[in-house]
Amino acid sequence: MHGMQYELTLPADYDMGVIRDRVARLGHLLDDWDGLGVKAYLIRERGLRGSPVDQYAPFYLWNTVEGMNAFLWGGGFQKLSDDFGRPSVRQWTGLAYEEGGGSHARFAVRRRLPVPASGQLAEAVEAAVREARRLAAEDGALLAAAAVDTSRWELVHFSLWEHDTPKADGDVFEVLHLSAPGLDRLPRGRQW
Repeated sequence: MHGMQYELTLPADYDMGVIRDRVARLGHLLDDWDGLGVKAYLIRERGLRGSPVDQYAPFYLWNTVEGMNAFLWGGGFQKLSDDFGRPSVRQWTGLAYEEGGGSHARFAVRRRLPVPASGQLAEAVEAAVREARRLAAEDGALLAAAAVDTSRWELVHFSLWEHDTPKADGDVFEVLHLSAPGLDRLPRGRQW
């Protein structure tokens, strides 16, 4: 499993209806993308749920590197780059994935934090695995994942929720659409 996200931080007076309309028109295009586990089309709006910015920030969980590369290099990503400029794309190596009992994704929470500089690396990633398990077990959770970027020594926790009161710390996003063609193929549990 591979996590991926890019963020388009938009001007404070940007009409977020433009993003909502874009996702309504184009979101279905990844509903059957080979190698994609899940793409959550996410937005944050300034002043809502603690957000300091207007932002479009889709989050992906990929089953295969080939699927991710086909998206980035094969045209799926080009339209966004043509319309908004080419954003930096963050990538994380999967540590854990768990499914919850929720049924419809309305909100997402993303939390990024540094891997502690001291202590054992194994302890830090085991704690991330336990956190993914805890989040997925919470009422209303659809899924939870943990991943790591070893170039920055950064952990990311990502979870999807069916209600607007998630039991997770981090940045809260509204889910506009969920493409999940390979959800059933994302490997469950610890990734090593």
